[in-house]
Amino acid sequence: MKHNPPVTEVTATSRHWLGMPAQRFLHAYWQKYPLVVRAALPQFADAITPDDLAGLACEEAALSRIVRHDTRHDRWSVRHGPFNERVFASLPKTGWTLLVQDVDKWDADVARVLERFAFLPAWRIDDVMVSYATPGGGVGAHVDQYDVFLLQTRGTRRWRIDTDPAAPRQFRADVPLRILSWFTPSREWELHPGDLLYLPPGIPHEGLAIDECLTFSVGMRAPSHAEMLLDCADYLAEPLAEEDRFADADICVVRDAYELDAAALARVRHTLPELAQLDEARLSRWFGCFITRYRAAHEAAPLSRPLTAARLRDRLAHSSLVRHPWSRMAWMRRGRSAELFVAGESHPSCPPGLARLLAAQREIDGGQLARHASGPGLDVLLALVNGGHLRVVPSAGR
Repeated sequence: MKHNPPVTEVTATSRHWLGMPAQRFLHAYWQKYPLVVRAALPQFADAITPDDLAGLACEEAALSRIVRHDTRHDRWSVRHGPFNERVFASLPKTGWTLLVQDVDKWDADVARVLERFAFLPAWRIDDVMVSYATPGGGVGAHVDQYDVFLLQTRGTRRWRIDTDPAAPRQFRADVPLRILSWFTPSREWELHPGDLLYLPPGIPHEGLAIDECLTFSVGMRAPSHAEMLLDCADYLAEPLAEEDRFADADICVVRDAYELDAAALARVRHTLPELAQLDEARLSRWFGCFITRYRAAHEAAPLSRPLTAARLRDRLAHSSLVRHPWSRMAWMRRGRSAELFVAGESHPSCPPGLARLLAAQREIDGGQLARHASGPGLDVLLALVNGGHLRVVPSAGR
């Protein structure tokens, strides 16, 4: 029986900002169909201003770019940051877009939008990219290979999509962007402040600013099979010694010196037992390390003067711990204990309560950590503080 696609536009309610329960959204739309939610998140209209975004784009460590489109000659250009004020002063009044990645790592008000996505695994969420566009600004028709939620926070943007599964996916060779050579939209919407567009992977789409506007793009992390396989192979190869080599002590005289026979392939399988021994424990350890460092733009710097356990315990009494913005965390149960993954590192003997607390909160008051400041818990905290993943700061009012 053929099922018709669900409706593609709903309105948020006081109970359900997605216009429906999260489970219904996941069942009916996630990685299946696009959805527009009117008045989904109007409270983020003032989370960041265009001037603040431009200021962030001037920072050395920020990832930013300006995309311009000369509509008269259909020419595209891309310029990468950091920028300075003179660059913005020289831009025309129309036809350009400023995009800044990882704004949630820099701005706490922007980061709060991610709290609304707690119905998804946190390790699946990549970042909040914020784009500012002048009238006519956009980045062309393109395809993303990951889920994305596009939240309009200022102005109006027209979104057009092509829902034809057989739509061509070739890119133009004459532009420095992955812009589709052919784009025939089948649906379009105008999004106003607070409106949200969800797009599953692989749907051609184009956003065009009607007036001066700001858009939050909450993108998911979807590593390719090739990336995962290569990283897993590196993980399996790391403990192997240089002396571990292919061997064929049982070889017989061959009939054809150039033939790869069944015996040779059997020895290859014997040489690579790690592939068959990738049990659940090893698989989960590899994936926890991989996914918490995947697409990290920056790394934490270890303390130049490491703290001792006694010094850390003393400082926790009147301090808070703040997580490094690029130190992603996830955890997994290991019997009565837990394994905590932090920016590609594994901490296998972490108390479950501590693992849950560290992964869920960006800032934790030292008082909440008091019962974990001994034994394995203290060891984990000390490693994270000295590794630069957690920063000790005085508690408010002290």
